[in-house]
Amino acid sequence: MRNGVRCSWCLLLMLAIPGPARRPAAPAHGRGEVRTEMKGVDFRIDPDLVLEVRHLRGALEPTHPGKPPWFDDPGSFAVRIDAGEIAMTPASLAALMNHYLFAGPGAPVKDVTVEFRDGHLIQTSTLNKKIPVRATLEGDVSATPDGDILFHPTKIEAGKVPVKKLLDLLGVELSSMIKPQEAKGLRVVGDDLILDPGRLLPPPHIRGRVTAVRIEGDRMIQTFGGGAPGRPLSPSFPKAKNYMFMSGGTLSFGKLTMNGADLQIIDADPKDPFDFFLSQYARQLVAGYSRTMPDKGLVVYMPDSDEAGKPPEP
Repeated sequence: MRNGVRCSWCLLLMLAIPGPARRPAAPAHGRGEVRTEMKGVDFRIDPDLVLEVRHLRGALEPTHPGKPPWFDDPGSFAVRIDAGEIAMTPASLAALMNHYLFAGPGAPVKDVTVEFRDGHLIQTSTLNKKIPVRATLEGDVSATPDGDILFHPTKIEAGKVPVKKLLDLLGVELSSMIKPQEAKGLRVVGDDLILDPGRLLPPPHIRGRVTAVRIEGDRMIQTFGGGAPGRPLSPSFPKAKNYMFMSGGTLSFGKLTMNGADLQIIDADPKDPFDFFLSQYARQLVAGYSRTMPDKGLVVYMPDSDEAGKPPEP
């Protein structure tokens, strides 16, 4: 009996005397890349230029050694697309050309308009010659073996006068003016215009291989592929209609840095695609609300960029 009492007292003392303090589990180290998945996102580059991301799988690749992708600095990362589909309207394609590709007083062409008709792309612009000429190119789009976008004109007009060859339309003087545009992602090969998606856009740049291009109705659709397959990602709400998800690595936004990123940004009003304006994301963030999940992942509900002044109710 005494031994039993002693054992009971020993047990009580063991329970009463605190043992070594347990250290909380360290946060996951942000090694590796920030993988991303997007669905139903209108990724707005500027007020007139929108990339309609139907679906995308890839990664955010840092552009500065030792520094993670930071949403506040679009130049701090590039979007690598392993697989995906992105659509553009004629207005967005025209904005791309006017605001970036042919921007500036020395541009070879100006006032570009774009139209899609019967599966063809029709581009009309003013040639920057001694006497400006309004020219129209109509043709087909496709993907090159190198993963670029090829525009092959099948009909060329200067004003209303048919022209046989693209170089006949451009002339020697204008051809030399187009040469510097190669750095922006445009080159002329024979009668073809070849566009490099990785250099056409301002930061964040796109890195990916275009495997197909087609025109459906009022959209030009680019299919990306050939990237690393990778393991499936696991967002907190995989059935959300429109969202962006970042997983792994180190990711910064505002004054916050996530090691072992687990961030899902969900459209607060999913009745239409999620309009995300990177350069103004802070307004959308303030107008939305967030939830910390049991696994310490972060879920942010954001309104569309044009609805940022109307905060949704949690």
